[in-house]
Amino acid sequence: MGHCFSRQNVSEPDTNGYRLGGGGPRHPQRPQEHVNMADTILGKPFEDVKSLYTFGKELGKGQFGVTYVCTENSTGISYACKSISKAKLISRNDKEDIKREIQIMQHLSGQPNIVEFKGAYEDKQSVHLVMELCSGGELFDRIVAQRHYTERAAAKICRAIVNVVHICHVMGVMHRDLKPENFLLLSKEEGALLKLIDFGLSVFIEEGKVYRDIVGSAYYVAPEVIRRSYGKEIDIWSAGVILYILLCGVPPFWAENERGIFDAILLGDIDFETGPWSSISNSAKDLVRRMLTQDPKKRISSGQVLEHPWIREDSKESDKPIDSEVLSRMKQFRAMNKLKKLALKVIAENLSEEETNGMKTVFTNMDTDKNGTITYEELKTGLAPLGSQFSEAEVKQLMDAADVDGNGTIDYIEFITATMHRNKLEKDEHLYKAFQHFDKDKSGFITRDELELAMKEYGMGDEASIKEIISEVDTDNDGRISYQEFRAMMRSGLA
Repeated sequence: MGHCFSRQNVSEPDTNGYRLGGGGPRHPQRPQEHVNMADTILGKPFEDVKSLYTFGKELGKGQFGVTYVCTENSTGISYACKSISKAKLISRNDKEDIKREIQIMQHLSGQPNIVEFKGAYEDKQSVHLVMELCSGGELFDRIVAQRHYTERAAAKICRAIVNVVHICHVMGVMHRDLKPENFLLLSKEEGALLKLIDFGLSVFIEEGKVYRDIVGSAYYVAPEVIRRSYGKEIDIWSAGVILYILLCGVPPFWAENERGIFDAILLGDIDFETGPWSSISNSAKDLVRRMLTQDPKKRISSGQVLEHPWIREDSKESDKPIDSEVLSRMKQFRAMNKLKKLALKVIAENLSEEETNGMKTVFTNMDTDKNGTITYEELKTGLAPLGSQFSEAEVKQLMDAADVDGNGTIDYIEFITATMHRNKLEKDEHLYKAFQHFDKDKSGFITRDELELAMKEYGMGDEASIKEIISEVDTDNDGRISYQEFRAMMRSGLA
């Protein structure tokens, strides 16, 4: 829907709503080819994607390549693969954009309403981005096909869209190109999850930076983008335009060409009189107005949208304001046993830079004195923009949860450990490495002595807590922890 313009051509959508661009984490067992790293885009050896996946039908074509259905040979699971032609990635910017898109997709993967990221592969001709297959079609196609469509249905969709914005913002990402074509349904089933599939124009938010490049798609662009001075509030504007269309079927700002659309956006007159608006609730109109507020400083935030009565009226479970992902993870982390926390810290220390890049931004924003640790006061200040009020006791609890070594501050590794999405940290290869870290004598078991040594090394635990951990994890009561027991402990209570 509408004109698409962007700083990079890489972001042009293909015909299926999937976009071309991206990348991902390397799998340790892939066939590789020797290559000069300076010639690569992803900075790692070439890999043969076709030895791991069988490619099927074409899903769509874009300016830079083709999207296919592909089936993983080892599991039989189907994915979508976007193959981007390297010959068309001419400038250094094009290549940097691909790398950034990879980092952002890795950072956000595992979140509700965001497409799951599987991995990236590069060969001589192309970069291949493999992700979850969303086979349910575009959001608007589903709506048009429905006979019965209510404000409640629109509220449910809007909540899913703004939830994505909220997660992005809390995790330090500005999307910059929200539009209906970028939302696909996971399957054709009733109630299928809505997934945001494209991050080609997204950036990690840098504290205090003013963004000036014009990006996005004309109907959905915020006025401050046209004025070339903006921040993350532009995503709320775009979501507000989508909500307006969900309620009445046409965009709020309309013209025959891009310049005319821009003029209408800057003028900011919103029609709430004609068409279906007379029968639409005042509460819905109020939310649209707040989201389409010209001044970004006065515009409603993602957290406030999720607390708006019109959004919350949809179902009982939405009566409570939605806490940020970071906070819910920190709360979950609080309840973990000490060995699990220690194991996660070992894993976090060994993660690659590309796996932790996004959380680094969140940490840096909170660490206001830039000394590499977060104090109680910095945590309290850093939580304030997340749209919830925290009591002294709650901030203290979160502080204690993340402060693994108990020294009164949270360092970068502790922050990663407490806030990173569990499914990223608990992959088999990470778990096995962590187990081996504790199993010093390579006997295949973690003994009481080895556990004591590790906990002392990290400045945590005493005799009583070591005894307690062994009895909690050692399910067959043989006084030592096997890999199976360790893995079961790490996998229990996953988010």
